[in-house]
Amino acid sequence: MYRPRVIPVLLLKNLGLVKSIKFDKHRYIGDPINAVKIFNDKKADELVFLDINASKENRLISLDFVHRVGDEANMPFAVGGGIKTVKDIRSILENGAEKVVLNTSAFENREFIKQAVDAFGSSTIVVCLDVKKNLFGKKQLLYKQASKNAKEDPVEFARMMEEFGAGEIIVQSVDRDGTYEGYDIELIKMISEAVTIPVVALGGAANYSDFSLAVNEGFASAVAAGSIFVYHGPRKAVLISFPTKSEMAEIFR
Repeated sequence: MYRPRVIPVLLLKNLGLVKSIKFDKHRYIGDPINAVKIFNDKKADELVFLDINASKENRLISLDFVHRVGDEANMPFAVGGGIKTVKDIRSILENGAEKVVLNTSAFENREFIKQAVDAFGSSTIVVCLDVKKNLFGKKQLLYKQASKNAKEDPVEFARMMEEFGAGEIIVQSVDRDGTYEGYDIELIKMISEAVTIPVVALGGAANYSDFSLAVNEGFASAVAAGSIFVYHGPRKAVLISFPTKSEMAEIFR
């Protein structure tokens, strides 16, 4: 029986795992390869690794790191961080990743999306939209680790990315990142209703019931999260977790 994918999103800083709150206050939480081993044991559907400083530092995510994940992971995984060229994507795929996640390059060179799709197919290309409300409550698109305003309408940009051939869109709420306030259902629904490709909800999940809300009310095709999979309890002790098969059945019944 079909069920939506549930995807841990793991942030990299200096090749260590970190967790953020609203894209700030990064806290080191451990070794990423060890996390992969634990998610293997827990049978995670898929993993996403994002090198949060790569674009700012004008470099590509470490190919050696991608290779190490590829050697260890039993599940499909995607990576993002500093990807600018078809050669970059080819190198990442050759080192074991199934998909690449594009953010900054989607805004700075839109033709690159078309080139990437032509070279590798839509199923390989994921575009991540980082969305934050401004002082007037208007949703604005940000890029380069939320340091720049794209001055684009999120819905129209999502439509454009689908038209260019992207196979999937991650919709991430900057305001809710690491806050446990729940997904921005309104935002997810806006994007999901505007495109026909899969939309992945990200940012703010507090518990497993938020997953079903994102799917049933936001029409997300899949759900992703960070904090809920790496923290435990009110003191945020680092403990990697993932829903069991029976928990999944309850979430998406």
